[in-house]
Amino acid sequence: MATAAEAQAMRHAVALAARGLGHTSPNPVVGCVVLDAGGRVVGEGWHQRAGGPHAEVHALRAAGERARGGTAVVTLEPCDHTGRTGPCSQALIAAGIARVHYAVADPTAQAKGGASTLAAAGVEVDAGLLADEAEAVNEPWLTAMRRGRPFVLWKFAATLDGRSAAADGTSRWITSAESRADVHRLRAEADAVVVGSGTLRADDPHLAVRDREGATQPLRVVVDTGATIKPGARVLDDAAPTLIAVAEDAGIAHLPRRPGVETVRLPRAETGLRIPALLAELHGRGVRSVLLEGGPTLAGAFLAAGAVDKVVGYLAPVLLGAGPAALADAGITTIAQALRPPRRDTRPPGPG
Repeated sequence: MATAAEAQAMRHAVALAARGLGHTSPNPVVGCVVLDAGGRVVGEGWHQRAGGPHAEVHALRAAGERARGGTAVVTLEPCDHTGRTGPCSQALIAAGIARVHYAVADPTAQAKGGASTLAAAGVEVDAGLLADEAEAVNEPWLTAMRRGRPFVLWKFAATLDGRSAAADGTSRWITSAESRADVHRLRAEADAVVVGSGTLRADDPHLAVRDREGATQPLRVVVDTGATIKPGARVLDDAAPTLIAVAEDAGIAHLPRRPGVETVRLPRAETGLRIPALLAELHGRGVRSVLLEGGPTLAGAFLAAGAVDKVVGYLAPVLLGAGPAALADAGITTIAQALRPPRRDTRPPGPG
């Protein structure tokens, strides 16, 4: 059983892990706290960037000799493989750690096994401490590893009656400044931001992160089946890399050729492109989390493909009565098929 100090240390480790969101892909976010033999915090750290030291290494460096005989509290099972850095299991053993609490088992064949290595070396190992909290902070990466495709968060903004714009197409007033700032937080935490050609034509979105100091710009992905993107589209500037996904039979000779912009051909679906093929392409590029900002048609295609893991909706306290809906056909024909998000989180980011 964990002590109160160890449980508190895990809560802090989860908060530390969250600092890495948007910076560690294709690796997970991980936090670690080291307690000395008397239960006092002597070191802490988090995984700050892919290729850099893991959370355990940062925490052990801070603790130094005080780690000997102590306890390491980690949000994810310590890795047991050598990649760009060495195995954390061996680092913990070398530091003289006597006990390890980890929250969530590593689901990857490449890195799992750290718990067994630690136990074989005589380290006391316990799993599952505050597992739900650690799962939540690492949800995108864990989902990607378990399902073999990127985690997808669909973001939409709508009126109380479900309209994403007025009948004349105006929509920029729907959300508040606070809501728009929150969208930039979501972008900063994602590896890729995805829109469709309809949104591109209607809004000419930029899709880069603004007003987030130190943010890593996500890959901007345009699902443009017919290769209709115009050379002056804002998404083609050099603020962030861009991937244009077109149909296998689309003509692309007119598409812009410039640094930071790539084109990929994907198979068609009945309408648009095959969503599983798009996600497989992104996963192969190291994308572990996707923010879906596309319009109602693309959102419907993702939902119909069973490829939406979480939904964030910004609802404005207004009614329109007409105009495009926030969601188009998602293959749902009866109330029994209605999709019900497993978690509901209601937060007021602003006045509307």
